[in-house]
Amino acid sequence: MPFNVIAADNVDRAAIDLLAKEAQITLIASGKLSRDQIIQALPVADALIIRSATKADAELLSHATQLKVIARAGVGVDNVDLTAATEKGIVVMNTPDGNTISTAEYTLGLMLSLARFIPNAYQDMREGRWERAAFTGVELRGKTLGIVGFGRIGRAVAKRALAFEMNVIAYDPYIPADIAADLGVWMVDLDTLFKESDFITLHSVITDETRFMINAETIDKMKHGVRIVNAARGALIHDDDLATAIKSGKVGGAALDVYQIEPPPGDNALIGLPGVLHTPHLAASTSDAQINVGIDAAKLVIDALLNGKYANVCNPAVLNR
Repeated sequence: MPFNVIAADNVDRAAIDLLAKEAQITLIASGKLSRDQIIQALPVADALIIRSATKADAELLSHATQLKVIARAGVGVDNVDLTAATEKGIVVMNTPDGNTISTAEYTLGLMLSLARFIPNAYQDMREGRWERAAFTGVELRGKTLGIVGFGRIGRAVAKRALAFEMNVIAYDPYIPADIAADLGVWMVDLDTLFKESDFITLHSVITDETRFMINAETIDKMKHGVRIVNAARGALIHDDDLATAIKSGKVGGAALDVYQIEPPPGDNALIGLPGVLHTPHLAASTSDAQINVGIDAAKLVIDALLNGKYANVCNPAVLNR
């Protein structure tokens, strides 16, 4: 029997072509679909492929009568209600490998921008000024980088930071110390990382333990002038506490690519604050990454529907139903 698939959020054409090659798969809707369009097609869909734009919440999933799998073309599944999916027997899978390099490279770009005031100098010249002394930065060489979260992206960042001759330490309670040691990275506890790092980059998922992990109390443990990079999840940082620390000079700068609410509201304490570099969730936004995650998502769907095989399952409890 044929399986019906929805590919939303402009999943890359390479993924669409891969699905089209399968005689047992019918693509019933694809492209930049509105929520209403997805809901209209959902009752007869067996699989849904999404990126970050589609919110697969409980209300949307209530329209799914035969949906078997959701494939997220990307890492985070914050836009999927895993509880609702599990209750309906829907397997949720992600593609953790496809955007690793893009995100790691972007993280280094943000670090360099903070260290050398590149965006500030660019804007200054656009406005007709030539103020070299105002943008005296620091080298990355010899500085200590603390990586919070040492999964695929954290390890990719470490490799690149080591090429800059940085000292790299990391915290991740789920990664064996020998994996880090093989890369030339020391695993430390979180307090030690906060105390010793000149730069801190976040690569953790949101849990009860990590939510707002950068707050007034933890910032107080950090070096004066520490620089913080977040290209992972906005809720890792307490915005008001970070804003206060930047105003006081305790934090020397921050580069943020992600926010608790996207796009961030105008009253966000960090928006427009001197010392803060903002970008609109671009870390994984390369053509290379979008091709990779789209193809990976399509492969997950094909393997699940045609072969009954599941990988990168984000709600493993569903497999025991």
